[in-house]
Amino acid sequence: MPMTLKRAAAALLCALAPAIAIAQSYPARPITLIVPFPPGGTTDVLARSLGQDLGKALGQPVVIESKPGAGATLGADYVAKSKPDGYILLLGAVHHVVAANVYKKLPYDFSRDLAPITTIALVPNVVTVNAKSPANSLGELLAAAKAAPGKYSFGSNGLGTAQHLLLAQMEQSAGIKLLHVPYKGSGPLTTDLLGGQVDLSCDTITPVLPHIKAGKLRGLAVVNDKRAPQLPEVPTVDEAGLKGITVRSWFSVAGPAGMPRDVITRLNAEMVKVINSAEFRQRMADIGAQGVGDSPEQLAARIKEDTERFAQLVKAAGITIE
Repeated sequence: MPMTLKRAAAALLCALAPAIAIAQSYPARPITLIVPFPPGGTTDVLARSLGQDLGKALGQPVVIESKPGAGATLGADYVAKSKPDGYILLLGAVHHVVAANVYKKLPYDFSRDLAPITTIALVPNVVTVNAKSPANSLGELLAAAKAAPGKYSFGSNGLGTAQHLLLAQMEQSAGIKLLHVPYKGSGPLTTDLLGGQVDLSCDTITPVLPHIKAGKLRGLAVVNDKRAPQLPEVPTVDEAGLKGITVRSWFSVAGPAGMPRDVITRLNAEMVKVINSAEFRQRMADIGAQGVGDSPEQLAARIKEDTERFAQLVKAAGITIE
């Protein structure tokens, strides 16, 4: 081999050595999974369910850490700026794609600064009211809201989240005006919905399902193309007469851009095994979720597609956050 080629090969090996060393020893210590919402919501439930089995598979604990605020963007920013060694990960969601279109300026780029690993689950949203509400159907609720613009309050997971966009779509489709009350996440939102401090929400099924089953909340419509198996008596929004509601919630795992490819491959393989296990899928069914477990490339395509689609929806709804 000519000397110049030997030197080039040696230089390449030197450059790759740190990444190879990391991949071979990974993980050598606990992994932190950042949840960008408070405890009690779907992201928190999914993180703990995945982390429990993933820790066993990797031989290291997966520590769940909550960093809520600013429509899930604070947690995403923290992970985007973390060392890309696979020890700080993000429980990402459709919220981050919505935020990318809603916020005029973010300190990170979700598509560029985070490395997709896999989609954990798809979770439908449910229009929900307190059981004491006089509205027994979505039609009754919309009629009441139309007769009293701005009177009925709509709780969301925060400004720039999927629920914020769902609110805008509901207002446009039904010709109504609701009072938007943004929360830091599903946990505090559900607490206030139970207490009657907010009139309705259109949140993921996970935090509201046990309360609907207990008769404390009432599900009026599922934002999905078919009824949720856990709530077979609740119609879809189309069946309930509300057209054009298209936001679907998904949840994923990502890490900082620049992570070694071998680490991403290892994480994806172990996560997909967990997600495809019978035990995990049953846990997902119990909370109204559908496990996915796709490749990094498929998750990247999902992010790209939704980023482009939501850009049009956000523009049509006129939602902007400084």
